[in-house]
Amino acid sequence: MSVAPAIRVRVMTWNIHGGVGIDRRFDLDRICAAIKRNAPDVAALQEVDSRRRAGGARSPFELLRQAVGEHGIDARSIVTADGDYGQMVVSRWPLSNTEVHDITHEQREPRRAIAADVAWPGGRFHVVAAHFGLALAERRVQARRLVEIARRHTIPTVMLGDFNDFIWPGSLRAALKREFPARSRQASFPSWLPLLRLDRIFCWPRETELKSFVDREARLASDHLPVVADIAFPPVDPTS
Repeated sequence: MSVAPAIRVRVMTWNIHGGVGIDRRFDLDRICAAIKRNAPDVAALQEVDSRRRAGGARSPFELLRQAVGEHGIDARSIVTADGDYGQMVVSRWPLSNTEVHDITHEQREPRRAIAADVAWPGGRFHVVAAHFGLALAERRVQARRLVEIARRHTIPTVMLGDFNDFIWPGSLRAALKREFPARSRQASFPSWLPLLRLDRIFCWPRETELKSFVDREARLASDHLPVVADIAFPPVDPTS
């Protein structure tokens, strides 16, 4: 009985701050350049804002999708006549079973979570991407909601996004670290002097190998650094 070798997947999560850098300059080109430099197979991007663009320029949702691959799903939590605001998951591989979950807590700002299956060369894995709120109670509820979403799936799962976990670590990590023991640990905010681990990547099952880093070259492009992880899911028996 042979066991197939592990194949690595590269994922990225990045809050792009609407394309506005710490120099207060709106520049989607440098956002796209940083994404292409890291070459993720799947990227979760938060604070994508099509209300901010020059003249008849193409929507940031379209431009950012091209930086990764042809497959993607958007979650636009704010929709106006001038454009939309939200997050997206983009993949070089096909996506299926895509869902956008409303994880808004009471009267707080609208929040969404994106869930999808990714068809990669090793089979399938599930991805859940989110942008949590700023209030402690809000994040606790949203963390429990994401665990419920992830538990429905028996295939390898990656959970990633901006979890805004800055006041009390237990609000997020206590809820997620038991379910997703493989996780990134780098500080990503603020980008010029990263002290807080707001942006995280979590994986299941326990045997998943995850090696992560932040891209400090992108520190001017947003107030968050992108977090990148190379993931090797446990090998599977192709005969099983």
